[in-house]
Amino acid sequence: MIEVEKKFILNEQDKERLTKDAEFLNERVFTDIYYDTEIFSLTANDKWLRSREGRFELKLPLHEGIDRLADQYDELEDERKIRGVLNLPPNGNLADDLAKAGYSPFGTGKTTRRKYKKGPFIIDLDVVDFQDFTYELGEIELMVNEKTEIEKAIEKIMAFAKTQNLTIAPVRGKIMEYLKRARPGHYQALVRAGVVKDF
Repeated sequence: MIEVEKKFILNEQDKERLTKDAEFLNERVFTDIYYDTEIFSLTANDKWLRSREGRFELKLPLHEGIDRLADQYDELEDERKIRGVLNLPPNGNLADDLAKAGYSPFGTGKTTRRKYKKGPFIIDLDVVDFQDFTYELGEIELMVNEKTEIEKAIEKIMAFAKTQNLTIAPVRGKIMEYLKRARPGHYQALVRAGVVKDF
């Protein structure tokens, strides 16, 4: 499955409109630890390795360029596939193998997520605690099976956002916001690499 998502900064009225008549699915709290090498070999290529509650996930970009309307990532949760992409040995402890290969944590965030369903859309309302600051954002997501369905999914998300009177504007994801505020050198490296457009 391919996740197509668009991020939004929401005020209280936006949240009320979005969740009105929506089905509340759950609320969960989880901690993400993000990893990279000293030369940003993953994030400078828009690849995001994280440990979420002790399980590793690797997000690989399916979009091209920085002038995209929405993000599309292939999310790998299978340890064998993650090892394959990162050229790690097939067996052993993944955390240990990552450390040996030069990957170390660069950011940790604790997210409280309220998840809703409205029609075919999944709505996530996140409050992220980075210890030095908190960051709130919303995401509207659609899951698709094939890359050929991505454009249609983006159109549907944008049309839905307009019906909800949401402001369509560039929004930094949570880890990008963390980098901009807490690790500006890393953030600027990603701007130079064309991974993020500074605004």
